Amino acid sequence: MKNFKNKVAAITGAASGMGRTLALQLAAKGCHLALSDVNEAGLAETGAMAGKLGVKVTTHKLNVSDREAMNAWADQVVLDHGKVNLIFNNAGVALGALIESVKPADFEWIMDINFWGVVWGTQAFLPHLKKSGEGHIINTSSLFGLLALPTQGCYNASKFAVRGFTEALRQELDIDKCGVSATCVHPGGIRTNIARDAKMDPAMNAKTGGDAEKARERFDKLLNTTTAESAARQIIRAVEGNKRRALVGPDAKFLDLVVRLFGSWYQPMTTLFAKKGMMG
Repeated sequence: MKNFKNKVAAITGAASGMGRTLALQLAAKGCHLALSDVNEAGLAETGAMAGKLGVKVTTHKLNVSDREAMNAWADQVVLDHGKVNLIFNNAGVALGALIESVKPADFEWIMDINFWGVVWGTQAFLPHLKKSGEGHIINTSSLFGLLALPTQGCYNASKFAVRGFTEALRQELDIDKCGVSATCVHPGGIRTNIARDAKMDPAMNAKTGGDAEKARERFDKLLNTTTAESAARQIIRAVEGNKRRALVGPDAKFLDLVVRLFGSWYQPMTTLFAKKGMMG
């Protein structure tokens, strides 16, 4: 997809962060937008900002973990815009927890949003993308879909799952030759609210010197290397180049190389890094 003018893009998690910057940059290219989020106030702000750029914008409050709601939204997007060409399955949340003690409800919460939200979005929009004759699915994994870290096992599970799902999807679409493609996005540290809004399991206190909030602050600093605006530009370029995956930010590129070079031996290195970070 070399030209976004008069295309229609659906974006989840559009109330802030990468979702908002993707919306604004696509609108500047003449792409019409269907935006969704659970945060109605932030979503309205994004919609108003994008609407000033001269494109049609619709907004919809949506919980991406609700399969029926996702299906209904996909149908509504086509009714409102006449077609849809791109779906950015961008909504995501974070959770700091130890695998031994994580609450089942918290594990289900992160998988429902980060993984099943991507699955439901892909399945809901794919038939419409095929009908458009030119479509693209962009699924957001993470740097943590390339390597794992202690206390991030649940987040790792969700993002590794997105990676495997999207890589298999891309191969199926290549075989199908239906005019639709897919890209898996692996952002590194992006300056958004995801770390500040992350859930922290109370059991983390035992591993963080008694203060899980300090662990949140350290995690926030880790995720603070690339602006959301720069990340959106890199993702859009990956779509234009029909890339199979997009490594977003220097940290994602560097750590991907580390994993490729060292294989499973990256784990002792990240263990030392995480131990130092947790204990101060």
